[in-house]
Amino acid sequence: MGLCWLLMASCARTAPSAPPRFRGPDINLPREIEIIQSLVPPHATLDSLLRDSRLQDQLVVDAVTVARAVFDPRHMRAGQPYRLVRSLDGILREFEYQIDTDRFLRIVNVDRDHPEALDAKVLPYDKDTKTVGIDARIDADHNSLIAAIEAAGETTPLAMDLADIFGGQIDFRTELQPGDSFKVLFEKSFHAGQFSNYGAVLGASLVVDGRTLQAFRWTDPATGKAAYYDENGRSMKRFFLKSPLKFEPRVTSGFSRSRFHPIDHVYKAHLGVDYGAPMGSSVVAVAQGVVESAGYSGAGGNMVHLKHPGGFETFYLHLSSFGAGVRAGAHVAQGQLIGRVGMTGSATGPHLDYRLKRNGVFVNPVPVHSRQAPGEPIPTTQLAAFKTSRDTLLSELTTSLLADAAPEKPDAVAAVSK
Repeated sequence: MGLCWLLMASCARTAPSAPPRFRGPDINLPREIEIIQSLVPPHATLDSLLRDSRLQDQLVVDAVTVARAVFDPRHMRAGQPYRLVRSLDGILREFEYQIDTDRFLRIVNVDRDHPEALDAKVLPYDKDTKTVGIDARIDADHNSLIAAIEAAGETTPLAMDLADIFGGQIDFRTELQPGDSFKVLFEKSFHAGQFSNYGAVLGASLVVDGRTLQAFRWTDPATGKAAYYDENGRSMKRFFLKSPLKFEPRVTSGFSRSRFHPIDHVYKAHLGVDYGAPMGSSVVAVAQGVVESAGYSGAGGNMVHLKHPGGFETFYLHLSSFGAGVRAGAHVAQGQLIGRVGMTGSATGPHLDYRLKRNGVFVNPVPVHSRQAPGEPIPTTQLAAFKTSRDTLLSELTTSLLADAAPEKPDAVAAVSK
């Protein structure tokens, strides 16, 4: 019995004891900062947004002051995301506001010991750029360039880029018909996985009314300037664009020496081409030139008169407004906005009356615009390099389209990281 108790006592002394456990209340350390992430509410200003975030009044004034040096706070838009970091006593640590898909405003406190030491910058977003190919088609349901591009999963700015490139060869308002197609290779940028903007169109192959037209982007190694050329290295740029209107309008009245006037009810010459188009549609200069006049012209309404090299003059009538800086003596570039469609003067509806003079005589602009020689070709010394680049782009376009030819998405976009 004594031995048993002795053994039990020995076991009790040598058994490991459990570690002590503290069951007191948890210690909660107070937060030093607060992070606010939200969208700019309607009618908010930078001042009101910062005050509503409980920043100290003087720091709100300081923040708006430094921001004005790099960004106009009046351009802040409702619905744009922002992020604010503040201390619990109302000191601004950091503020970021998304201006657009390319840039953001950042205001930071650069010295923690001096809350008023703020710095503001407008910074670009880091983007992921991909090379993308699409195959768009004109059909009964998608009978315009914009509609075909949208059906292929892209948006209007890409269609506008194509119109700029092929504007000297194709009148996208009148020449498209079911069966036409567009294969396009272009750059597309993303920020945080979301589409940001389009980059350059690298190459395109269009089939319009049985004609195949190709364009490839080529950068001159001597000047660093990029331009578009056909498959043989001839410039896509023409003296005239095919039309002063890019999309949507229709020809409502052609050039005629004797046309029944819809308002005067008599036969008289109509020395231009009428394009019916929605009110406010963009009207662009068909060629580079100098503004001879821009103002009201009686029956012609608001009119822009341009003079171009080679004895050519163009007239744009019935405008609702003029483009910025379009006044007598101003130089304009081909494709520059010079006004918008209207119905000023003698007009029964919104339209553009476009006229062309050659050596002082009005001529039918349609055949003149259609019979243009190609522009300057790539220099012979660069032609071999251009053809190599052309073949690479064609191969990449084919590969990109084939890679995404899945049964469930026959016209989907294929993206290949650059």
